[in-house]
Amino acid sequence: MIDRRACSAARIATLLLVTLVACTSAPESSAPAATNAPSVSVSASIAVPISPSASPDAIGTAGVVRIQSPAGGSLLLHGVYPHVDSACRKAEQPRLTARYPGTLAVRRAGDGTLSLVVTLPFERYLEGIAEVPPSWPAAALQAQAIAARSYALATTGWSGQQGEPLDTPICSTSSCQVYGGIPTEPVTGIGRWYAAVRRTSGLVLLSDGRPADTVYFSTSNGRTYGNEDVFGSAPLAYLRPKVERDDGASPTSGWQVRIGFRDLATFLTRAGEWPDGVPITSVMGDGSSVKVSGDATRAPVVIEGSAFRDAVNTWAPCLRPTAYPTGGLPVTIPSRWMTARSSGGAMTVTGRGWGHGAGMVQWGAYGKARRGWSAARILAFYYGGLHPERYPEPGLIHVEVASELMSVRLRTSGAGATIDGQELGAGSLVISGGDQLTLGGAALPSP
Repeated sequence: MIDRRACSAARIATLLLVTLVACTSAPESSAPAATNAPSVSVSASIAVPISPSASPDAIGTAGVVRIQSPAGGSLLLHGVYPHVDSACRKAEQPRLTARYPGTLAVRRAGDGTLSLVVTLPFERYLEGIAEVPPSWPAAALQAQAIAARSYALATTGWSGQQGEPLDTPICSTSSCQVYGGIPTEPVTGIGRWYAAVRRTSGLVLLSDGRPADTVYFSTSNGRTYGNEDVFGSAPLAYLRPKVERDDGASPTSGWQVRIGFRDLATFLTRAGEWPDGVPITSVMGDGSSVKVSGDATRAPVVIEGSAFRDAVNTWAPCLRPTAYPTGGLPVTIPSRWMTARSSGGAMTVTGRGWGHGAGMVQWGAYGKARRGWSAARILAFYYGGLHPERYPEPGLIHVEVASELMSVRLRTSGAGATIDGQELGAGSLVISGGDQLTLGGAALPSP
């Protein structure tokens, strides 16, 4: 959790590569998609009035509609984003496919796009955290569940009583911690993760009587760092540096990437870091800065380390999608813990780890659980001796699951779903943005 910048998060279904950045890794840029968004056909539609004078009995009079899933059921969503031109090869139009329990609020923004917020029971939210594979040892899963619970309460500033609603929303991306909802495809062993959430219900790490900011990340370079060194925040007693010896099973515990100078020149040029048409002859540097040299008539260019990684991680998979990333890595250059050298007309980058470096190492928790450590012992190791304690939990939490959508099509898992209190029928409901919120589809209630 939470790099405050964003991270590439691990999805539950990713078993071997397990790109566990735990919402706390530095963001990796992705290029915009190039395909056209498909049109949505609607059997019937209602233009929802946005003006304050609209009838209070009309659906969505305030520019927002709320769809309640059936009791014990869910809503299956397919969302369409605006088309964006892209220079990338094999670019695809981004889409949203997700299944959520609870209540879905669809709101029209000022620019005509749609934002989605799901309101659901707090423990159901934790069941949808998509951070580690459910095949991991039970102690590692329980440690992750407690860390996720603690982080959610800390980052939203929760201070209510048991069962009260939590008003402050939380995002569903790696800028917070990754909430994936109910898997839309079967995930082997997902019940093990649900069991870890249930068995740790109400357990939180506390510091001075408040939920601790239990950030975590995927894989170390052999140690963790203090929060002040990673986030620039005031030092926290429970986020002190630790030596890590148990994350060697991670696919990113040690890695090497080779990029030819011709490719590298193309990527850096597209990013504005290297002059167009100038061949690269040598590269040398580390995670803080990289010196790139060309012909003898030009002075070398020194590129700040994060800018260098961003350039490569953005443009390598965009322009050479079949070649990068290599070796099953989550991104082309996974972390700042790296060295870059020249060899045979190419740059070779050697490095360790993935993520921001503070708090619990998820692959380290995996290794410790394999060695027989309990969840409590794992958490105490990473978080300054803190142990799980009982603490009041909210009844409901609001999760911001998507924004800037053009339209969303949804189906309910069964009878009993409602939209603004009116019962939905069978079939699809389509909600579109634009000049006004528009509803249509077979499931729309009769006027």
